[in-house]
Amino acid sequence: MFLRLINILTLLASLLLLASLSVEIIYSKELAQFSEAYAWAMFVVCIIFMVDFFALMASSPHPWRFLGRNFLVLLLSVPYHTIAQMWGLELGHTLQMFLSGVVMLRAVMAIYITLRWLIEGRTSRLLWAYIATVVVCTYFSALFFYEYEAPVNSQVTGFGDALWWAAMNMTTVGAEIFPVTAIGKVICVVLPIIGMAMFPVFTVYVTSLYDTNHTKSGTGVAHNDDKPISE
Repeated sequence: MFLRLINILTLLASLLLLASLSVEIIYSKELAQFSEAYAWAMFVVCIIFMVDFFALMASSPHPWRFLGRNFLVLLLSVPYHTIAQMWGLELGHTLQMFLSGVVMLRAVMAIYITLRWLIEGRTSRLLWAYIATVVVCTYFSALFFYEYEAPVNSQVTGFGDALWWAAMNMTTVGAEIFPVTAIGKVICVVLPIIGMAMFPVFTVYVTSLYDTNHTKSGTGVAHNDDKPISE
């Protein structure tokens, strides 16, 4: 029960981080430094992530083995912004965005773990994992695209344009908005690749669902065929 409460708290922290990053990007059309409120939100969220990690480590029958296998997750939970401030380091905007993306990967993992906990069926987990991945990748790509393109690209007049652009590229359809910055061009190339890589997951879900129903139907037919002729 304690671990489940920690998981729920981690999920709420992930949503808080997503909301904070969204406010910082959507309501600012300049490549400015992140606000102090965002830095504090990042610090609180990272502390919750680390508490979640060490709670799982303590509950593991082999804590050090757990640490070795999940050390990357621990690195994703470190409050890098706060450490940089404590050391008096001035981070550039691009580096701050990169570190925010690193911590957001940990938030995505928290959402995935929560979905696994809430959803029992393996097939349903696959579907919801696919939906969550597509939605999260689309939204994050729109945030980063809007951050860098809005100040210099006249075609991006609002976050809705960036979100539509990301959705169209994720589905490999393409959009009439053309990126003009290096970051935007990189996202424009990566998004269709992710979309093409994620589509087979949906195909596997449909195939798994069909096989499950077909197996149940086949079992019923076999059961009827095994009845004696006299019946």
